[in-house]
Amino acid sequence: MSTAEQFHVSEVTRSYWRVTFDNGPVNLMDPDTIEQLGELIGRIEDEPELTVVVFRSDKPGYFIAHWDLMSDSARVAGMPPGPTGLHPYLDNFVRLSKLPVATISEIRGRTRGAGSEFVLSTDIRFASENAVLGQFEVGVGSVPGGGAMARLGRLVGRGRALEILLGGDDMPAGVAAEYGYVNRVVPDADIEAFTDAFARRIAGFDRVAVAGIKGLVDAATLPANEELARGLQAYFATAGRPENRPFVQLLFDNGLQQPGGIETDLGTTIGTLRQNLDRP
Repeated sequence: MSTAEQFHVSEVTRSYWRVTFDNGPVNLMDPDTIEQLGELIGRIEDEPELTVVVFRSDKPGYFIAHWDLMSDSARVAGMPPGPTGLHPYLDNFVRLSKLPVATISEIRGRTRGAGSEFVLSTDIRFASENAVLGQFEVGVGSVPGGGAMARLGRLVGRGRALEILLGGDDMPAGVAAEYGYVNRVVPDADIEAFTDAFARRIAGFDRVAVAGIKGLVDAATLPANEELARGLQAYFATAGRPENRPFVQLLFDNGLQQPGGIETDLGTTIGTLRQNLDRP
């Protein structure tokens, strides 16, 4: 592959992998991410002894910031369906959630939009006090496309899901844990060791038992593919509309997708800018 590798796999043992995401200064998701994540998921599916995978980032302040709003939308729209028959963006998240291995997100920074949809597709989410989560898509005039409505509704309940999705604001780790968006908050100085110890514990168990437990929990809790597909259809119908382009450009003018600027406080800033635009 000619594009830069975004997912760096460390095979800790035959049953335990750590995967570190790395894509630009704020870890954006883009069309290359879709293709590389699909390949990684296929690799995980084909490993007969693998029991647990930890997803993490070494990028200070960022797990996965969000989708790259400057990416080639025509390339994304033209991607062929994945193994589930769904568009590969959504196909990745469906397959990730249904892997016969335990998946853990170790979240130490900002993860919004597509990043939030990624962690929601993993089984377990541990966050440090520095983590910030959110679905800001409503602020740029679009519907989230990667399953946020279906997954958040099941995790946190209807009212809190609507608070997250319609408010479009940043959610600090403590509130995210209280709501059930993440499993728990672990001190940043301890989270890597904590997650590693938990992953090693799972890795020591029988793979057949782990996969069997996961499969039954999946059957009881995961949304149907058709429900997820409706969300992505809504995203394609709402994203990039001409009436929202000036506001998105305003965000770029204020440092969107750069390490400083509004990325540090994106949800709150989008809300403030929108309110200022609406004032008479």
